[in-house]
Amino acid sequence: MLRRDPEHRPSRSVGVGRAGRRPDGDRSTLWHTMACLGSMAPMSAQPEITQRDLRNRSKEIMDAVQNGKAFTVTRDGHRIGELIPLRRRRRFVPREEFSALSRSAPDISLDAFREDQDSTAEQGQGDRYAG
Repeated sequence: MLRRDPEHRPSRSVGVGRAGRRPDGDRSTLWHTMACLGSMAPMSAQPEITQRDLRNRSKEIMDAVQNGKAFTVTRDGHRIGELIPLRRRRRFVPREEFSALSRSAPDISLDAFREDQDSTAEQGQGDRYAG
């Protein structure tokens, strides 16, 4: 019966050695981060991380996602999902930008504008659950 070395953990990501160690055995934080987060799969446009890496280093990985980095998550060497940052939508438009957009907007009829407002406001009148 063949026994596997309990210390041996095969890497699923391209470019990551045993547990992210440099060839000389050093496990510095910078090297480990670059090896695990910066590895690129041959056909992937974003770094691959294993499910184990995601579990063990979730804060570090989520911080990277928050800063705009995307990852492909793998399990048993197969791609199973992506972690991608959400686009942040602006809540408010700066006054200068609104003014510039308003100057170039087409003229509308005041009566047509009021009709639009009234039809929108009347949408919930027949609904007994509307507040």
